[in-house]
Amino acid sequence: MTYNASPMQDLVRQILAELGENPDREGLLATPRRVEKSLKFLTSGYAVDIEALINQALFTVDYSEMVIVKDIDFYSLCEHHLLPFFGKCHVAYLPRTKVIGLSKIPRIVDAFSRRLQVQERLTNEIAGTIQEAIDPLGVAVVMEATHLCMSMRGVEKQNSVAATSAMLGVFREDARTRMEFLELIKRPEMIARSATMPVPGLACVSD
Repeated sequence: MTYNASPMQDLVRQILAELGENPDREGLLATPRRVEKSLKFLTSGYAVDIEALINQALFTVDYSEMVIVKDIDFYSLCEHHLLPFFGKCHVAYLPRTKVIGLSKIPRIVDAFSRRLQVQERLTNEIAGTIQEAIDPLGVAVVMEATHLCMSMRGVEKQNSVAATSAMLGVFREDARTRMEFLELIKRPEMIARSATMPVPGLACVSD
């Protein structure tokens, strides 16, 4: 048969063969093309210009209360096993002089999620980007995710959820501000930990 494919599709065919499959059988003929298309979408965050994305939506506003965007769905790929992890992201900041368009916060989450990631770095990248863009009094990010590398393989803990946080500025320095944020996103278990931790790492894995 005539087979015209990209280098990535050829690699997928090799993987299928190494797994003991026949890449020429009917059900797998289009799999290399589909896998390539899927992987390019799932890692499309590498091509996003974060600065251009943000600079289109920065506004000077006289507003000094907490801004929260919560329950942002995200999907990413674990860089260790190339298996998905997915869940919810909650973002808050206390503006100083500028705010960022609300729709841009989920876009920032997507841009960093659609890369090969570890959850801890992903959390820090989102917080650091917002901090650098608008210089707020503080930024808080909490991410909760199910990792298929834990539930499908390895320890096989199907109900485990990994929670990570990044607390910058007043969210790190002021326990009252931090606890207000955690109460607003309804995370009582993290409030309890925050009350006893002077430096809020707050990373945990729960079953």
